[in-house]
Amino acid sequence: MDELHYQVNLLKAMNQKLSGRDKMFRLVCDTTNNAFLYYSFEKSEVVTLGNWDDHFSFRVKDSREFVRICEEFEENNAQMLKDVLYLEKSGLERSTVECHIKNGRKWLEFETRVSYDEAGVPTDKIICIRDITKFKNQNDELKYMAYYDSLTGLYNRNYFVMRLGEFVRKAEEEQCVVSVLFIDIDDFRKINDGMGLVVGDEVVQQYGQFLCSFLSENVIVCHMNSDVFCMAIYDPCGSRTVEAIHKKIQERIQKGFVLTNGLELHLTVSIGVAEYPEASKSALELINCAEIVMFKAKSAGKDSIQYFDAPILRDFLDTVAIENKLKEAVFNKNFCLHFQPQYCTDNQKLRGVEALIRWRDEENKMISPAVFIPIAEKNGAIIPIGNWVMEESIRYYAEWKRKYDYPLIMSINISAIQYKRKDFVPQLLDIMQRYQVEPSEIELEITESILIEDFAEVKEKLMMLRDYGIRISLDDFGTGFSSLAYLNGLPIDTLKIDKSFVDRVNTDESTRIITESIVSMVSRLGYESVAEGVETKEQLEYMQKIGCNVIQGYLLGKPMPPEEMEQLLVKLL
Repeated sequence: MDELHYQVNLLKAMNQKLSGRDKMFRLVCDTTNNAFLYYSFEKSEVVTLGNWDDHFSFRVKDSREFVRICEEFEENNAQMLKDVLYLEKSGLERSTVECHIKNGRKWLEFETRVSYDEAGVPTDKIICIRDITKFKNQNDELKYMAYYDSLTGLYNRNYFVMRLGEFVRKAEEEQCVVSVLFIDIDDFRKINDGMGLVVGDEVVQQYGQFLCSFLSENVIVCHMNSDVFCMAIYDPCGSRTVEAIHKKIQERIQKGFVLTNGLELHLTVSIGVAEYPEASKSALELINCAEIVMFKAKSAGKDSIQYFDAPILRDFLDTVAIENKLKEAVFNKNFCLHFQPQYCTDNQKLRGVEALIRWRDEENKMISPAVFIPIAEKNGAIIPIGNWVMEESIRYYAEWKRKYDYPLIMSINISAIQYKRKDFVPQLLDIMQRYQVEPSEIELEITESILIEDFAEVKEKLMMLRDYGIRISLDDFGTGFSSLAYLNGLPIDTLKIDKSFVDRVNTDESTRIITESIVSMVSRLGYESVAEGVETKEQLEYMQKIGCNVIQGYLLGKPMPPEEMEQLLVKLL
């Protein structure tokens, strides 16, 4: 009897202990945000624990009702979820799946663990259900930031390059073409500078939204930066050919873009096109080639489309090579000056010389100023180059004046970029003062490009130079579209007739009429006329006949190094 009583008490104690643990387990489950579903294979018993009611509006009472859980989620998740809920069928011990609830934003993660006995028969199963909506949203935001441009909603540059790489690999397998369009809004800087960055951003947004209309499985678009977009077309055909898309772009921009402030803007774009495999077989190089030909479209007058070909790439690479060499040449001052004499037409007396820069690279190859000066103007190297030319030419002049005391005028070409700098006039005056050169002995040659952007400011600076006594020469007259308009009120001393006129004066009647008119007009305005590029005796005689004041050209004197110029001065003594 005592033994039986002992056994009963022991069972009671064990039952109380199990009951206490059950309370503890339930309390633990209830204090988490997770829901749990326990299933006993031996008893065919289902128990739900934790925050089950926060996730589902029903209770599962039998393992066959697990299907009801699958019905709560989108179809593309249902089969994966079913495999996890009935994990024992695969013989696995653990598996996880993420599922999206139908018609909602909620995401749940199901993690199933199954216990097996020594014979491999499942005994118990626990399914943990977690709400991962916040994590998924954060992950989606990070993914968006990683893949998309925040201003336009288009792909960002990095993701575009990755997707383009996929296009290229697929095209290689399927022997297809991939077209890349590099699209740049023309004169966008004027919008930013003139109307503000907010307006500029809105223009980019609206244009980016328009480009979104081209997106498809075979067309991707990205916002590269600022006003630059890039489009890739896999297997272009039908409505997604480059020509068809370019036509749609032209039609859209002709309509204009209406901003939130009511302002309507009309844009133009320049487009460069490069194709796989013709231009390149890598994503980055395709983009680079398209960008190169886009700049070609810009230089051809903007509002146009340019297609890649080998000569364009070769010219670009040559330009890059020259630009790299130019940086080193500027640093080491690897330039020299040549001087071309100018003679009075009536008595062929030496009137002065024009300083001309020359550059021979490290390979002893002479590079024309017509090639490297435009490059220097684009990358800013023209400032140190121009300053060097100005100082060197004045230094040579001061040396010749001291040695030979021959009355000369030193003509110096001034870049528009150099001229517009605020320190240009003080720097010039300082050089002349250091070398003790009179302002009247210096003539600055300017081109019409200096006058185009801000005529009033340019005129004011010219008047200042003239007040100091420095001579002003307008170079390449007749090659611009409005040269005559600039003559009114400008403090000009000399006007140089462009070589293109001189070349044709003996063969073309229209050229003769224009040239004679220019010389007559210049004379009546009180300026001095200089004919450039006189290379034949007939051209010289014609210029003498019509009353041109000064001759410059190969007939009477080619550009020469300083030592030859000194020999010429010695002969004149």
